[in-house]
Amino acid sequence: MLLVIDIGNTNITLGVFDNDKIVQSWRLATSINRTEDEYGVFLKNLLKENDLDKNITNAVICSVVVQLTEKIEIALKKYLKLNSFIITHKIKTNVVLKTNNPSQIGADRIANAAAASKLYSCPTIVVDFGTATSFDIVDKNNEFIGGIITAGMKIQAEALSSKTSKLPKLNIETPTHTIGRNTIEAMLSGIVKGHATMIDGLVTECEKELGQKATIIATGGYSSVICNLLNRKFDHINPDLTLIGSKILFDLNN
Repeated sequence: MLLVIDIGNTNITLGVFDNDKIVQSWRLATSINRTEDEYGVFLKNLLKENDLDKNITNAVICSVVVQLTEKIEIALKKYLKLNSFIITHKIKTNVVLKTNNPSQIGADRIANAAAASKLYSCPTIVVDFGTATSFDIVDKNNEFIGGIITAGMKIQAEALSSKTSKLPKLNIETPTHTIGRNTIEAMLSGIVKGHATMIDGLVTECEKELGQKATIIATGGYSSVICNLLNRKFDHINPDLTLIGSKILFDLNN
């Protein structure tokens, strides 16, 4: 079995693969203040409670948090006796990285591109709803040509509540009206419906540059909140896309 750890700015997602099937997954809050021992004990106990600790033979780390990459690598080695395969732009990939500076591409975006290329018809546009909302684009030639990065909906909500004196904190959910009848509704409309309108517009502009229609794939925690608000619906919603892409890249390199 293979343990895949996707380290994001807000959450760490863990998935255990038995061949190509995810048999168990978990999500925990990202904390750069935890030590490698804290992470190690947590991971060991989590896997032991699910009778998986003796079945995992390898681990993959897909991380955009530099401070945690080495901590998790040490934790896996020390507490689970696992060597880690770390996703970077230097590994073998099933897509050609054709950006100006591949070293700047986040590991999660490389994994998304790898999964999109293998699972779906290219060109593809992956819309990943994380701390940031990112577009990862693979063209018809199977080349990762870049994308778009913008503030995610949670960042927008936190910015409004922290930078203003009267706007409250809110949970991200699908608004029922465009014209908000109160402050919460107005904020949700601006954040969520505004995000949907942005995505529709950016997908249209990306397809113009690609010169053809693309397969649109959504992943990340907020994809279900926004999917029914789009004029151009997602062709696929795959919440496990980054984990699957990490598994694909591991197999390609081992």
